[in-house]
Amino acid sequence: MFDILVYLFENYFDSGSYPDSATLTHKLTMAGFPNEDITETLNWLSELTKQTTDHYPADLAESTSFRCYSDKEMEKIDTEGRGFIYFLERNAIINPLQRELLIDRLLVMDDSSHTVEKIKLIVLTELWIQNQFTDHAVLEKLLVVSDSQYRH
Repeated sequence: MFDILVYLFENYFDSGSYPDSATLTHKLTMAGFPNEDITETLNWLSELTKQTTDHYPADLAESTSFRCYSDKEMEKIDTEGRGFIYFLERNAIINPLQRELLIDRLLVMDDSSHTVEKIKLIVLTELWIQNQFTDHAVLEKLLVVSDSQYRH
């Protein structure tokens, strides 16, 4: 799935969106991606666009509280990944509500644990789909982050 997300980001970021599912399936097949991976990624993207905030408090986006992770979340998101999520929030790249939505997306993915590179790609994809790239400084912060900046 991550290879397909990289492909989408590299090929469609400048246009601001990606093609419809049928066209995208054809293009990804022609690019050599397996059908199973294409289906999984398209389903994941579909769920991402339908993601609802109904089960979160209305004021969560403005919250200043500190996030503690459950054992299940710590199994799926390694220490470096959690530190990177903290970095994103602390630098106002994502708000607490977006953090929770990111964690939700990570928990439903099949991988056993999620690294910083995977988290970066998911955040880039989410911000891209939500049209939240108001300037390219956010993009630079996500792509060019030194390890020392987000470790805790």
